[in-house]
Amino acid sequence: MLQAYAIGVFPMAETRDDSELFFVDPSKRGILPLNGFHIPRSLAKTVRRGVFEMRCNSDFEGVLRGCAEPAEDRNDTWINDEIVRLFLEFRRMGLAHSVESWRDGKLVGGLYGLALGGAFFGESMFSRETDASKVALVDLVARLKMGGFVLLDTQFVTSHLTRFGAVEIPREDYKNRLAEALTVAARFPTGDVRNAYSALLQSSSQTS
Repeated sequence: MLQAYAIGVFPMAETRDDSELFFVDPSKRGILPLNGFHIPRSLAKTVRRGVFEMRCNSDFEGVLRGCAEPAEDRNDTWINDEIVRLFLEFRRMGLAHSVESWRDGKLVGGLYGLALGGAFFGESMFSRETDASKVALVDLVARLKMGGFVLLDTQFVTSHLTRFGAVEIPREDYKNRLAEALTVAARFPTGDVRNAYSALLQSSSQTS
């Protein structure tokens, strides 16, 4: 499975209840350029106010389960039991990470993904409160920039991700970038990265 990610393909299930996986190799790949990350003004205010307590890897399985839940904008998800099993194993290997938004002692949003070299493969996110997953994305980008990552793979581009600067690139371009990223010795920071927010917010406002 790790070899599949390393050559640019990733697993999905047809539905949450499907027991099988299939590999996806889209002709257009979504990425979020780390140096072109844009934070909408309203979200920047939420980040500055510290509405959520941000944690990393404190409830990885809770994030997985949250991402697998149906939501208002999705009746079903592609995260089945096999995906959960695989990513729990990747977490035990120290390769998978979750960024979590907590409020009043409850997990209210977050995201998870896989780190290989200088590439981070963002898998999914969820939110039970307004902006919870968006703030988690800001926190993730701060971690990736601090840790020396050079590629944030979003798989596909949605209107939600476009607001942050996500773009589609051709498959071959993506695979060339991925090959270069895998040679980078990045490190995923798991501690408090709030001191990196100010630089991220400032650089984002300059590109607004």
